[in-house]
Amino acid sequence: MKVSTSLETQKTTFSFEFFPPQTPNAADELFHTINDLTPLEPSYVSITYGSGGSTRDITHDLVIRLITETKLNVVAHLTCVNSSQDEILAILNKYFQSGIENIMALRGDPPKGESVFVPHEKGFKYAAELVSFIKKHFPDMCVGIAGYPEGHPESPNRLKEIELLKVKVDQGSDYICTQLFFDNRDFYDFCERCELAGIHVPIIAGIMPITSYKTMIRMAELALGARYPARLLKALSRAEDDEYFAKVGIHWATQQVFDLLDHGVRGIHFYTLNKSRGTLSIYESLGVTKSSSLA
Repeated sequence: MKVSTSLETQKTTFSFEFFPPQTPNAADELFHTINDLTPLEPSYVSITYGSGGSTRDITHDLVIRLITETKLNVVAHLTCVNSSQDEILAILNKYFQSGIENIMALRGDPPKGESVFVPHEKGFKYAAELVSFIKKHFPDMCVGIAGYPEGHPESPNRLKEIELLKVKVDQGSDYICTQLFFDNRDFYDFCERCELAGIHVPIIAGIMPITSYKTMIRMAELALGARYPARLLKALSRAEDDEYFAKVGIHWATQQVFDLLDHGVRGIHFYTLNKSRGTLSIYESLGVTKSSSLA
């Protein structure tokens, strides 16, 4: 099922994101972990690339295995990194023939060790070009794009940033899925600025439960950044051990989800970091055992 169809038929979509490990054996383990979520009936699951497209082949194989061997709806990430147009077209053909209907189109981060994105000489420089290419060759594919409630890490001009987002939408994007955020006011402000710019596609909120200090530091160090509200940091600072730290982080994310639902958010996308504990805890707090119960 296309994500756009889920957004039309469900009051709120719930989805999970995973990143593929570096080896085929680890990917096999992740396959079973993701498959275990089937009883929750998520609207979809998405599989990312590694840094700089480093796990591209493993991602492709895992996506195809999920779509052919499980009942899960799958969104495949596709980036411009280190790929020519011919290579991207070959990937899209493979996905199309395997029954993949959903693509998350991204420019992608620079390969590890590089600080600046350099496009392939026969590839694309911007995600908008990738979106246009997908829609030209596969007009029926559902295409999602990324949004940045806290601002894109490479864009000092927030006005220009929204203009560039609208370009991606105008090229045929069906929905926006945001990067993670920890203050819902950032998300609501982002949605209002999109509305003012004439962006009217559904916007899905990206949520990541913090389950460890290591995870928190990692998110702050990544290029996407992360703005931690003082109130959250204060609560986390009182944590006496790792277990309590995780409880605080999961509680915070749960309150975010409750507030987003109260405000009629179109979808919640959980960044799981390949760990289900935080997401499952939130489901339990919501009082449901599967996402369709909230449709």
